[in-house]
Amino acid sequence: MKLEFSEDQKFTQWWLWLVLAITAIFPIYGIYQQVLEGQKFGNNLMSNTGLIVAGLVIVLVLGLFFMMKLKTRITQSELKMSFFPFANKCVKWTEVKHANVINYGFVGGWGVRLFTRYGTVYNIRGNKGLEIHLKNGKKFLIGTQKESELKRAIDRI
Repeated sequence: MKLEFSEDQKFTQWWLWLVLAITAIFPIYGIYQQVLEGQKFGNNLMSNTGLIVAGLVIVLVLGLFFMMKLKTRITQSELKMSFFPFANKCVKWTEVKHANVINYGFVGGWGVRLFTRYGTVYNIRGNKGLEIHLKNGKKFLIGTQKESELKRAIDRI
């Protein structure tokens, strides 16, 4: 089946990575000072095991942001969406009651947003997306950076 629309999105906002890096630097420096240098860091010492666990959590969170990817694929017969590592959807167009590219404004942030007026929202940045209403009453929204291209694909279908 011919691909009508394809988009891959990742968190590439420089300011997001700056915030994550700044958030990680202080605890990592504390781990270095206390565990590797054996010096007191701060007023309340944490156990070395606790610091190592905290360091691993920081690395895992940074790794998660690095790995997250929103992929959208549209053909004449179906819509496929993957928000790795959280969600995969494959919806046949015969199951769709309504699909429209909209400006959804602010939904409380980026990532996966539950219980919004659009149902579940999957987005990486911006405020444009494909609103889907299924015949079974469920709804969801997939963010896009290619608004006009997505509109043309939906119009063709």
